[in-house]
Formats: sequence, C-alpha cells, structure tokens
Amino acid sequence: MGQSKNFLQSIPHKFTANEEKLLLRTFEFAKNAHAGQKRKSGEDYIVHPAAATVILGQIFPDVKALAAALLHDVPEDTKVDLDAIKKEFGGEIAQMIDGVTKLGQVRLRSGQDKFYIENLRKLFLATSKDIRVILIKLADRLHNMRTIQYIPPAKQIKVATETLEMYAPIAGRLGISTWKDELEELSFKIVFPTEYENTKRLLDEELQRRQTNIKETQKRLEHILRTEGIKFLEVSGRVKRLYSLYRKLTRYDGDIGKIFDVVAFRIITRTTSDCYAALGAIHKHLQPVPGRIKDYIATPKPNGYQSIHTTVFNQNGQTIEIQIRTDLMHEEAERGVAAHWFYEEEGKNDYTTRLQAPWIKELGAWQDLADDPEEYLESLKIDFFRDRIFVFTPKGDIKDLPLGATVIDFAFAVHSDLGYHMMGAKINGKMARIFDELDNEDTVEIIKSKKPVKISRDWLKAAKTSSARNKIRHYLNENDKGIIQRVKELKLKDLSLPKFFRKK
Repeated sequence: MGQSKNFLQSIPHKFTANEEKLLLRTFEFAKNAHAGQKRKSGEDYIVHPAAATVILGQIFPDVKALAAALLHDVPEDTKVDLDAIKKEFGGEIAQMIDGVTKLGQVRLRSGQDKFYIENLRKLFLATSKDIRVILIKLADRLHNMRTIQYIPPAKQIKVATETLEMYAPIAGRLGISTWKDELEELSFKIVFPTEYENTKRLLDEELQRRQTNIKETQKRLEHILRTEGIKFLEVSGRVKRLYSLYRKLTRYDGDIGKIFDVVAFRIITRTTSDCYAALGAIHKHLQPVPGRIKDYIATPKPNGYQSIHTTVFNQNGQTIEIQIRTDLMHEEAERGVAAHWFYEEEGKNDYTTRLQAPWIKELGAWQDLADDPEEYLESLKIDFFRDRIFVFTPKGDIKDLPLGATVIDFAFAVHSDLGYHMMGAKINGKMARIFDELDNEDTVEIIKSKKPVKISRDWLKAAKTSSARNKIRHYLNENDKGIIQRVKELKLKDLSLPKFFRKK
C-alpha cells in the first residue's frame, strides 16, 4: 500500500475518504493486472499508468477519470478484459477506458498531407464524446514522451512526429498550454534535432544579451504599478518556448531581432478592472509600439484564452511584450478545459455540465489559435463532431462526412470523376452497395468503371452531402437536356419528311 499512498500524495487535491478508497483499490487492481510486466526502462509496468494519472491529476483530479487513467492499459495489455473492469468499477469508468483504447488506434499514416493531419485531429476528437477520455490520452502520451529515450531511435521519431503533429495541437485547442508546450518541446528535439540545437543557441545568446535588462525591466514594471496604485499579485518573466520560437524564426528569415516576444512579462492581478488599470499605467510610463495591443479579455480566443497583450519600448529602447491577466485567467491559460473543474460551486451538477464552459461550444474559429492560420483549416465545434464520421480511403486519407453518409457521398468527396465512374464498392474489404451507409473509421474502396456510369434519381435520394447532391443534380440536368434536344431534333426531321418525298 506504500506505493499507492505515495501515488495519491503526488496529486495536489483533497479527496474524500470514499474517493481515496476508490483510487487505492484501483491502483492495487491495476498493479496486480500488470504484475510481471516491465517497461522498456526496466521498471514495473504500473509506473506508467500511475505516472500518467499523476500528470492528469495536476490539472484535473476528477476521481473517476483518475481511476480510468490507472486502468487505461489493462484491457489491451493484460488478461483482464473490459467486462471485468465494468463489473468491478462500473460502466462509466469502463466506457472511458474503452474510449482511450479507441483513441490509441488513431495514428498518422501519411503525415506529409496537411489535410490528412487536420482530419486526423478531427477524428481524434470525434472518437470520444467524453472530454475526460481525451485528457487521459494526452496525459498518457505526455508520460510516454518523457520516457521516450528507452525506445529505439526509429520509433522515437515516429512517436515524436505523431505527438508534434497531432497531440500537441489538440492540447493547444483545449487550452492546456502546459501540456502543449512540453509535448512540443520534447518532440521538437527528436524530430528536428539540428533545428532544435540552432534555435537553442540563438535563444541562449539573446538571453545572455538581455540578462541585465530582464531584471531591470521586471523591477521597473513593479515600480510603475506601485507608483500608480495598481493592485497586482506578481510580475514575472517568461521565455518563449523553443518550438514556438523556431516556427516564428522560419517566418522572419531566422532574425531573432524581429521577434518581439522572445521574453515576455506577465502581470497577474485579482480583477479584470485591475488588468485595464495596469495597462493604462504601463502606457503612461513606457511608450507602446503602435498596432501591438491585443485585448483577448474583451474578445477571448476560441479556446477560452484571456489576457491583454501589449508591446512597449523599455528604458533601453528595446521592445518587450507584456501580458496582463487575472489569476483565474492565468489558471485557465495553463489548464484550459480542465480549469473549469475547479471553479464551480460544490455539488453543482455533474462533470459534463461543469466542463461545458461557453468557449467549448464556441471552438469555431480554431485558426485564430495559431500564428500560422493555415494550420487550422476548418471551423469546428466539439458537439459538431458527434454528428460526423471519418472514413478512410485505401491509402489512408480521411474524408470527413455527416452521420448517415453513404458510399455515394464518399466517392464524390474523393473526386467528382470517381463518383461519375462508380460501379460498386468495398467497405472494410467486403463487397457493398453504393447506397450503403458508412460508419466511423470505415475503409472504403470504390470500384471504378472505364466509362461513365448511368446515374439515376435514386442516387439523389441516397446522397447526404450537398456536394454530392449538387454533382448528381448537375449530371441529371445535363442528361435531361440531352434527351429534350434529341426529341426536338427528331421532330424537326419529321417536319422535313414531306420535302424529302417531294424531291424524290
């Protein structure tokens, strides 16, 4: 029991006696299920699920989610199946574990295609209707990245690439900046080792040049706020993370001097009004850079991020970025979706209600989350995913379709020409009709005719997407015109018959 007690003490949360009892029982159950199994590091396997659970507990100590995190590898890696877990711990925990298992099957297949990667992120989110499942999977991946040195180099690159292109952006979209930053940093070092070292060297040199000014600027900001009577909790400096800096450097020809936020200062206050008062005080004493003020308090980012950003000239004429936010805004910037778990009234509704913060429903403009808008290709909502399916081509490309979509919709989504030449299909390797409905994660192969096929109005009834329906209507209209034209031609020939006979 000593090992399980240590595990509990690593989570900064006061559990009730019943919650503690559940977690200790779950820990022992997982430990016994994994008995005799070792990780690549040589440690007992239980070290991994316990570590992932502690990572999750740092930002989201929901007792059932933590229990599911402890057990997340049991059905897949031991002789204990999901039914046994359901019997022992209930359907809710078992359902989360099943969701984590399914998320583990979502992998990169052709990472060079940005549309593929974006659809993969959608698929990842769509696979789970319970945000806790995604949080468990992210915590699982973060611990795997922290211990990635124990797996072969080729596999390290594969896992790190997948993390950089899928898991880190999802953590960012959920607003969990602490996880996003660490996932990016750990992956960057493996996927782009040369770029990592070059960026690190540039940053170290820049910090060396600014070292004295950083301390002076921090003291100056504190002095300004006190002089103007502004209430604040702390002023701190933060250095831009390496991967984020690297991406900016690629847009500025490697010139670090053009990047304003290499070092940024954070002013943490208690109230929103103190944030605006602090902004006024800063601008009274330090010259702001025109066009560099962003008010994310009045207009939060779609992932819920709130803060005021301003760039000013310090006493030495250098540009510095200042971020001003309340302590609650700062907590939400660090923990994202999970932060709302902490700030609801005791006993008020269940976790699903607590997690339905307004911004989750307004995740529409994801492109605003990144410095590079092209990284985020479409507007989405988490609830929207519940009505979508994601279907694979034989080559591993993904097509995003509405629930109830048929083979016809899939064919036209791949390419118009494929739809016009479709004579049959295979779903997951088995022959199927073109009117058959598709399920999430089906793999569909279209059997193509050498010549365009005859499309009937039944196709129009079966199609669900507007794109497919429009293409089918276009085909039907064109062919209807052809029939009418031929009838007119026949009539004209009929009218000319008497003349023909007269000539004879």
